Amino acid sequence: MEILDNFWLQFAGSVKAVGIVDIIDMLFVAYLIYKLAHFMKETRAAQLVKGLIVYIAAFLIAIVADMRTVRFIMEYLLNNGLIVLVVVFQPELRRALEQVGRSKLPIGLFSSHTMSEEAVKLQWQNAISSICEAASSLSRTQTGALIVIEQQTKLGDIIKTGTVIDSDPSMELIGNVFFPNSPLHDGAMIIRAGRLHAAGCFLPLSTNYEISKQLGTRHRAALGMSENSDAIIVVVSEETGYISVARNGVLNINLSIDQLRKTLEETILKEDKEEKGEKKLGFWKVKNK
Repeated sequence: MEILDNFWLQFAGSVKAVGIVDIIDMLFVAYLIYKLAHFMKETRAAQLVKGLIVYIAAFLIAIVADMRTVRFIMEYLLNNGLIVLVVVFQPELRRALEQVGRSKLPIGLFSSHTMSEEAVKLQWQNAISSICEAASSLSRTQTGALIVIEQQTKLGDIIKTGTVIDSDPSMELIGNVFFPNSPLHDGAMIIRAGRLHAAGCFLPLSTNYEISKQLGTRHRAALGMSENSDAIIVVVSEETGYISVARNGVLNINLSIDQLRKTLEETILKEDKEEKGEKKLGFWKVKNK
């Protein structure tokens, strides 16, 4: 009984010693752990953790069994492992740092014209309607298309590889850009601040080796762009006519026009929806239908 009383006294003393700063500290660490776990779930880092667990288990066995040669090799690898991890997981680390550095700025802050919030919203709504109408038309004719919708991460280096257009988007204009044998049909179109900013741009290809070999260059470029930025990329397959969307390193294949419209509205116009109290459904995976 005395031992139990001492335990509760020590516990009560520890609780009283906890201040506001300690609570904030614990919440911050918990948030970091949560974000790290979420990040690992969406990247190859999850496989890295599994490998590290196996490595540590083997290292402990080598110590207990006094396997000197194996222990020496594993200690050497462990001492130089940080450099190896930085090299191997450079894309993931870059993506994580970019996500940390993305600020929550208004959609039209870097637009070439100062516009009211309502005008920006209307411009984006017009852009979304034009993209959906063009995607539907291009899908029916199985005309390949690659449309990149710029978000917080600016794509100036990508825009430099193409031709600046800077025009209000329309179904007809998007269709003409991707019409077979047109000068800009092979590259990507960039939508910035609700306007068709550039076309014929070259995108980085994905380094994900788990991508299906059935996917062509457009889909690999869409994934590569989504891995290196927070852009939303719409792809129309030339072989099947399927409409796909890439975002945050995830490719959603064979979306209907309604699903495409809902996805774009929920991601691009989410701030307006949250202000009105509407429920945000988020970004979902869609398999082939």
